[in-house]
Amino acid sequence: MNSKKFWTAALSAAMAASMLAGCSSTSNTTTGSDSEATAAATAASEGGSAEAITLTVWSPQEDQSDDNGKWLQTQCEKFAEANADKWNITFEYGVCSEGDAKDVVGKDPTAAADVYMFANDQIPELLKANAIAELGGSTLEQIKSDNDATTVASVTYEGGVYGVPFTGNTWFMYYDKSIFTEDDIKSLDTMLSKAKVAFPLTNSWYIASFYLANGCTMFGADGTDESAGFDFGGDKGAAVTNYLVDLVANENFMNDADGTGIAHLNDGVGAIFSGSWDMNNVKEKLGDNMGVAALPTITVDGTEGQMKSFAGSKAIGVNPNSKYPEAAVALAAYLGGKDSQQTHYETRGIIPTIASVDVGDDAVAAAQVATMANTSIVQPVYSTMGQYWSPAQSMGEELVNKTVTHDNAAEKTEAMNTAMNTAAVQ
Repeated sequence: MNSKKFWTAALSAAMAASMLAGCSSTSNTTTGSDSEATAAATAASEGGSAEAITLTVWSPQEDQSDDNGKWLQTQCEKFAEANADKWNITFEYGVCSEGDAKDVVGKDPTAAADVYMFANDQIPELLKANAIAELGGSTLEQIKSDNDATTVASVTYEGGVYGVPFTGNTWFMYYDKSIFTEDDIKSLDTMLSKAKVAFPLTNSWYIASFYLANGCTMFGADGTDESAGFDFGGDKGAAVTNYLVDLVANENFMNDADGTGIAHLNDGVGAIFSGSWDMNNVKEKLGDNMGVAALPTITVDGTEGQMKSFAGSKAIGVNPNSKYPEAAVALAAYLGGKDSQQTHYETRGIIPTIASVDVGDDAVAAAQVATMANTSIVQPVYSTMGQYWSPAQSMGEELVNKTVTHDNAAEKTEAMNTAMNTAAVQ
């Protein structure tokens, strides 16, 4: 049966009013309405009792360990207590990392968890397996009000929203505060005029940021038109390639490969570009001089443009095969909500997507949130995205090897763009 029809029927039978696309159910914790609360109160006054249900929840082992305060179990029990008038919930827990969700959940969705965590780039595969439900109603409203547009877009696919995001995945800038001021770091060109900067130009996850800064696009202006393909050619693409030819020739530029950037912090390099995973390594090098910020601008042919990194997220998903869809959606909304994100950050250091979560003076967390909101685009999840990686990497390698010059920049740019739009999916 079509999953949307199943969910509509299930929720109608339960007289629910909530959170799935085309359907609705209730949650007194995060998404309930006045009418729903009235209905619950009426049921209680008429002697109604809480429904006994079992929900299976899967997460990484770290979320369930004693060392991390049993985050998952603790939040699930809080959810159960808050909804005790509706449901008498028994929880069953299992281990599945976000990166394995499409394989583990997708293998047999009918036997998988009601609620699980996943990486956003797995949405197409989970949908093919009928393993993830589209969310709507008050849950969708919560997702949109809690998160910035980029984060919401990361869990959006072909017009539907398929998860409650709880942390982002992107890269930003680390810099030496003894070398660069807060004004300096607004412009990469200013930084290069003062000290050496390391950037992973031969890494295709990073090089796109320059082309995106000058108006190049992937799958249309908002990244949702797969038929539009890649637009990295023409005058705007060639202008970026020419900018990069000059960048490589700049004595203050270092191509960051195999950790050379971090290795040379405090030894000539004043800034690198990486993500939260390198925080401890950078801190060890720079100590109190460690600065963290969203991406700078560049100036191409006299026009300033904002560098933009790829962004993704991890999210809470709901299995459309759940026997208890109303409760499953409400739990997903709770686990991705502000209180749960706050506890997730405090127990595991999971950087939140919700800007109002208190991260204190954590500069890395603040930089990631700012980057997701202001200096990133969602990494496309279309299968044709596979055509991007090799041509982009080749361009970076040729630039560093100086086989791309001002004389052939336009030709090389067109060749890259053609390859992106015609190559077999990698």
